Amino acid sequence: MILMNDFKSEPPALRDAMLAAVARVFDSGWYILGEEVVSFEREWARICGTRYAVGVGNGLDAIEIALRTMGIGSGDEVITSPMTAFATVLGIIRAGAIPVLADIESETGLLSIESANRCISRKTKAVILVHLYGQIRNMNAWSDFCSVNKISLIEDCAQAHLAKISEKVAGSYGRVGAYSFYPTKNLGAIGDAGALVTNDSEIAERASRLRNYGQNKRYYHSDLGMNSRIDELQAAILLERLKWIQKFNLRRQQIAKDYYSGIQNQRIKLLSIPEEPTAHVYHLFVITCQKRENLQEYFKNAEVQTLIHYPIPIHYQKPCRNIKCDPKGLKNSEEHAKSCLSIPCHPYMSEEDVFNVIKIINDFKS
Repeated sequence: MILMNDFKSEPPALRDAMLAAVARVFDSGWYILGEEVVSFEREWARICGTRYAVGVGNGLDAIEIALRTMGIGSGDEVITSPMTAFATVLGIIRAGAIPVLADIESETGLLSIESANRCISRKTKAVILVHLYGQIRNMNAWSDFCSVNKISLIEDCAQAHLAKISEKVAGSYGRVGAYSFYPTKNLGAIGDAGALVTNDSEIAERASRLRNYGQNKRYYHSDLGMNSRIDELQAAILLERLKWIQKFNLRRQQIAKDYYSGIQNQRIKLLSIPEEPTAHVYHLFVITCQKRENLQEYFKNAEVQTLIHYPIPIHYQKPCRNIKCDPKGLKNSEEHAKSCLSIPCHPYMSEEDVFNVIKIINDFKS
């Protein structure tokens, strides 16, 4: 079966390097906020083109901590997308702020700047721009939009590890970039982990305190913090996986290129291709089909795994039924949620796997 993610097919050399990294941590006798974390934070900041990286427990915490470092909380509004993992909105709520949902562009699945503009109010303090499926687009326009409206740009980079436009990497455009290193991500840990990146020293310093109970030094608490510390094991493993991410991203991009050139079925709609190939790292390759359930069953019978990201937009989730939205509605998001389907696009796929996925799609008739 062709899987969405196939961890058992990872290169033996990578697995050996991760096991050696684990042994290195065991031998050190230091398991929380030690040299492995410092080294990973330094390297991740360098690769992202930012001055600082702060490792945290997961991507959700990265979003909450990012908002809290800016003083965004009670009574403040934060605009974001309804087509995202629930963690994006949950991070806003946990920070005490009010999420406001703008619609997406149907051709990309990304937040619409026109819809976001309709959501601006005197209470708006930030936009969390979700780099859905691994793509970054229109970043200069978003930077200008936030500057004109005197609000902060926060990037949700959970799916966009090292996506870049003209060598400027996801996470380096806004005041903060929030990352998840959940195992399925392009850069994934062996468990939960996350980070935020920034060029602002005050944000980095406060984030470092907030993740560790609000301590500015041991047993001295200047903030009401939380326990969200990336551990030494995950940091060590991520340092090894960092050595492979460029190669893995290139493989994802090649698979996507093959999909775009090979998929010819008129019943299937593909999202638009970014102007720069490096702007999309294809954490997910998403197609849309009006007969999605039939197509998904067709794939299943052909022994190809598929998933839906995401079947229920945020404003349809039970805790968010009364959430604030674009006054013109969220039609594009609702339509996308009904028709989107993620197909395999991981770096361990063989050429035969890719050919078979394309053939299955092209043979689909009802």
